[in-house]
Amino acid sequence: MSLVVVGSVAYDGVETPHGKVDRILGGACTYIALSASYFTCTRIVGVVGDDFEEGDIQFLQGRGIDLEGLERVPGKTFFWAGVYSADMNERTTLTTDLNVFADFNPKLPETYRDQPYLLLGNIQPELQQSVLKQMRSPKLVGGDTMNYWIADFREQLLATIRDWDFLLINDGEARMLSGENNLRKAAAKILDMGPHTLVIKRGEYGAILFRREGHFMVPGYLLEDVFDPTGAGDCFAGGFIGYLASQGVEPSRGDIDQTDLRRAVIYGSVMGSFCCEKFGPDRFRTLTRAEIDERYQEFKTCTDF
Repeated sequence: MSLVVVGSVAYDGVETPHGKVDRILGGACTYIALSASYFTCTRIVGVVGDDFEEGDIQFLQGRGIDLEGLERVPGKTFFWAGVYSADMNERTTLTTDLNVFADFNPKLPETYRDQPYLLLGNIQPELQQSVLKQMRSPKLVGGDTMNYWIADFREQLLATIRDWDFLLINDGEARMLSGENNLRKAAAKILDMGPHTLVIKRGEYGAILFRREGHFMVPGYLLEDVFDPTGAGDCFAGGFIGYLASQGVEPSRGDIDQTDLRRAVIYGSVMGSFCCEKFGPDRFRTLTRAEIDERYQEFKTCTDF
């Protein structure tokens, strides 16, 4: 089963209490695709400049990621730089240079349009809609958003997520989208907006899966050292949809086996935890599926009662 991922491919500059890197591969689409590639065939739709390095192309291809949808245009690749607080729960953005990403207009190659799974990264809701319209008959569609789109493009966003199967957002975004401070009430309102599945990511405190029939809570994985949390939420998303794709999940009117969904949330948490162990996506240069399954079992052990 094949997954199409749409979003930003970028370079990041990151500073944490563990050190600093001036330029490293980043972007939501990159993290999602790398994470999902351990579970299913993954295809990227994004844009980069002519400064995008051949070594990064080889890294992505080495994970089996299809790059036919990665457009290269004259100019510089999207660049973001930020610094994290001492506890790494907060970060301050220093630089955001959209560069070629400012004119990103996703165009799906013909070979992508019949794929069964689609994850729409954090881009303008109107662009997310245009991508979904290019797909012929996807089996499972979902994505991410952020406070900027919620505040300034609310009507577009509501029209967009109405056609999604699942939505992945953090707790602050859930409160903002729903207008409710209580997460249980917030989730109920969001599920009325269209998606039959909602995952609220809570950083180091884990995640909560919401469905109309109930919810499922997952703790965060306790790492001894968090080197760089950049991309952890996107890696969660990649693990979540990647696992569901590997199981051939095909919901009918929202009917998805609860066991599959719960396992997907656990695998999402596992992938997010690995992301934090090195700067940028470097942990995925050595990560093996055996390590992933071992940590999955560790999650089961520490949460079983």
